[in-house]
Amino acid sequence: MTVEFAGLRLKNPVIAASGTFGYGLEWESVLDLNELGGLVTKGLSLEPMPGNKPPRLAVTLSGMLNSVGLQNVGVDAFIRDKLPRLAALQTVVIANVFGYETGDYIEVVRRLESATGVAALELNLSCPNTKQGGITFGNDPRLIEEVTGAARKQCTRPLIVKLSPNVADIAPYAHAAEASGADAISLVNTFTGPHPERAERDAAGQTLGGGAGGLSGPAIRADALRLVSRAVQAVRIPVIGIGGILCGADAVAFLEAGAVAVQVGTANFYDPLATLRIARELADYCLEGGFASVRELIRTEKPTPLPK
Repeated sequence: MTVEFAGLRLKNPVIAASGTFGYGLEWESVLDLNELGGLVTKGLSLEPMPGNKPPRLAVTLSGMLNSVGLQNVGVDAFIRDKLPRLAALQTVVIANVFGYETGDYIEVVRRLESATGVAALELNLSCPNTKQGGITFGNDPRLIEEVTGAARKQCTRPLIVKLSPNVADIAPYAHAAEASGADAISLVNTFTGPHPERAERDAAGQTLGGGAGGLSGPAIRADALRLVSRAVQAVRIPVIGIGGILCGADAVAFLEAGAVAVQVGTANFYDPLATLRIARELADYCLEGGFASVRELIRTEKPTPLPK
């Protein structure tokens, strides 16, 4: 079940996604974190963030909407209080990083670079750039190049860029990440949800505290597969697939689309053991199908490149 990409070696290709797994340590009493292929921490910012007021989650018929607001303790508290315990784990720990201007990313990356215990960094580019009119970093290839290039200069560890799905064609954005030094890309982040007055209400009929929310879960899986397949065709660096993965068969679909690994997110909210269960189901699929290695599932032959 071992996979290798971008300088990382994972015991299996199933990773707990950022924003759905806390800092990882919260799950120690529930499962053996050492069995995970990897885990991605909550997004880390330069300063602590309180997040949005509640309610922060709303269940939909085929997933959920979230408006957490990137609550986190800040990079310094993470390094001081969380990372020493994470560093002792026998799994790949990936730190997710976000900011509201390029300088934020640079400083968080710089501080993590000097710490021990983080195997790789994942840049969340779905945040608004407050210095350029609030445009989301991930919605402008030039900003992707700016942030990724700046982070690359500070980072010797594998650098993963997490892309937004809220674009017309993912290829130029994937190209921008690759051209500016990313070792891999991960996608997709959440889709922009419906209007809060119509869909983003919790069981009590309240709208989400942050207004608009991000849609995740089975509702986005088909689109996520399409975007992952497109990205695989567009770039040479590895692609990590995310979006509505609930079972081993879903993970297989992403690997067959060319992803080298998958991240499990929303499923963790209703099944705390989802990541380990999916890894076991994937192993069973390989055994029953006569595959000597999970790597045989991954589409490695690049099709004729699509137009850029």
